[in-house]
Amino acid sequence: MTQLITPQLVSLDQNLGDSPADVIRFLAGKVAAAGRASEVEGLFADAFAREQKTATGVPGGIAIPHCRSAAVTEPTLAMARLSHKVDFGAKDGPADIIFFIAAPEGADQEHLKLLSKLARSLIKKDFTAALRSAATGQDIVDLVEGALADKPAAHAAGSAAPVAEAAPTSARTASVAPKRIVAVTACPTGIAHTYMAADSLVAAAKEMGVDLQVETQGSGGFTALDPSVIAAADAVIFAVDVDVRGKERFAGKPVINAPVKRGIDEPAKMVQEALAAATDPHAHRVPHFGAEESAEQASEAASEHLGTKVKKVLLTGVSYMIPFVAGGGLLIALGFLLAGYDIALGTKANDILAHNTLFDLPNGNLALYLGTVAFKIGGLSLGFLVPALAGYIAFGIADRPGIAPGFVAGAVAGFMGAGFLGGLVGGLLAGLTAHWIGTFRVPRWLRGLMPVVIIPLLASIVASGLMFLVLGGPIAWVTLQLNTWLTGMTGASAVVLGIILGLMMCFDLGGPVNKVAYSFAVAGLGAGSLANQAPWQIMAAVMAAGMVPPLAMALATTLNKKGFSLAERENGKAAWLLGASFISEGAIPFAAADPFRVIPASMVGGAVTGALCMATGVTSQAPHGGIFVFFAIGNLAMFVISIIVGMVITALVLLALKRWAVRKPVEAEQVPVPVAA
Repeated sequence: MTQLITPQLVSLDQNLGDSPADVIRFLAGKVAAAGRASEVEGLFADAFAREQKTATGVPGGIAIPHCRSAAVTEPTLAMARLSHKVDFGAKDGPADIIFFIAAPEGADQEHLKLLSKLARSLIKKDFTAALRSAATGQDIVDLVEGALADKPAAHAAGSAAPVAEAAPTSARTASVAPKRIVAVTACPTGIAHTYMAADSLVAAAKEMGVDLQVETQGSGGFTALDPSVIAAADAVIFAVDVDVRGKERFAGKPVINAPVKRGIDEPAKMVQEALAAATDPHAHRVPHFGAEESAEQASEAASEHLGTKVKKVLLTGVSYMIPFVAGGGLLIALGFLLAGYDIALGTKANDILAHNTLFDLPNGNLALYLGTVAFKIGGLSLGFLVPALAGYIAFGIADRPGIAPGFVAGAVAGFMGAGFLGGLVGGLLAGLTAHWIGTFRVPRWLRGLMPVVIIPLLASIVASGLMFLVLGGPIAWVTLQLNTWLTGMTGASAVVLGIILGLMMCFDLGGPVNKVAYSFAVAGLGAGSLANQAPWQIMAAVMAAGMVPPLAMALATTLNKKGFSLAERENGKAAWLLGASFISEGAIPFAAADPFRVIPASMVGGAVTGALCMATGVTSQAPHGGIFVFFAIGNLAMFVISIIVGMVITALVLLALKRWAVRKPVEAEQVPVPVAA
């Protein structure tokens, strides 16, 4: 296995600046100079973006900036002992020992385990004391390798020292009423904080005489706690910055929620709070079905704007809906290719499937039969569009108990002709109702029935009843008027719509505005026909405009390589295929690094492409696939020309902006670059 740290990666007793950004940039340079990263700036941006999410300073004058980055070519440790301490956000003051953990995006599990083991060693006082007294870089390497090999000198007991102050009282309490606690620790990267928090909590609990067992949900996977251990626990601690995997296993337990870093900074306090919660009948508990929220989660939710909350749940619905639409649309297009467009007329498809089989082909035509099968499967898949949208919007609000009432409300919306808009409203109603019912306090014997019987039943009655009796009719009328307007669009009005859709597709490259335009297009796709091609035209404009940004970024990096970093040039190579496949997110790395030039340039090209598609009557019967579903594109030549025109315009506008709208030097804007990334 490659050596994680070498003397070349160690810097002793230097002044590296006054800020974490200075130190991280220096260490990123060390990693790149050692040939373990392809570039400094990309690695720095990823590491500093991680630092912005959660400060990496820990008690004892230690900091562990870390990240996974595409710029890293092999797992690496770089270390600095500072002559001038830098504040990395630890509560006990600035840090003088800095370990920079740089892992590739696809790091193997063995390397990740070693990196995590080092992080755990850094909370042990004798190990950090040895680091401070080391004379050479080789001494540091030897100490680290000893820690990774579990040598006793680097792993002597002592990690409980930070919590000794609270031990006497807690120990007496524990001797009177012994308690058992379980905990889960997890951080976004899953390399350092996850394991350090686990060890800190275990050490603090041991000092107090409390039995505490931890499940570390790190990047190397996790071994779930034994169900009997969880069942015997009096309380649970979640020291996490990400969602807990398998949270339902802890249902009903008193819970303490906190960021993972608090498990490192204040382990004793968290254990004390868990002990108090275990005897408090009013303590917050892990929900049985995901509708209740902890105190911290409720506080965070209360601080969110209403628009942010709505955006999250709508995007949840759209993201789960898209596979139904993409698969169904492509199958319908394949059906047309094999069986001809008239397969959609009248009851022809149903008649063929009712009277023929693979061994009794219609007129001996295998292509006709297979095309009919593909067309029917695609149609059935598209039939889930509105129910899936509504079901997963409800899921985004009320978790799993919201799925069934959401699907039912979506089916009602489809039955009444309320379409996409009805699905949105039905999903919101079902989710809010399920969430509200989930807050009811019920006897323990009834809790098991709540998520599988009571909530789905009552929420379905309320949400679907409102759709049938009150809301479905008006929404269906609005949907009909919208479809009538779209069907009647010709000439200038169609071009304007193409411009608007193009702007929306390129505004946030896969974000909520982009998804609104895309959802609008796919929702009407099933209503398209030879007599009414407006929905197909809208789909073509949306898909073509969404292909422009990544293709334009690829072209720009080809035309002016010096204007882009090495990482951007590599991303540009991948963007050719991503753009051709209609994956707008292929342009996100460019927009994240330079949003004020990339996004406006993309919107200009996307608007032109959308307008050209609508003006020339380009159609698409497939909701996804880009150029690879050419067989489903009507007026393919203009589809391709529209994309090329938009791509060239965006690339040229971007290059012009890079030349004349000059940015400040990187050193003057260290903070904004990583934040955007």
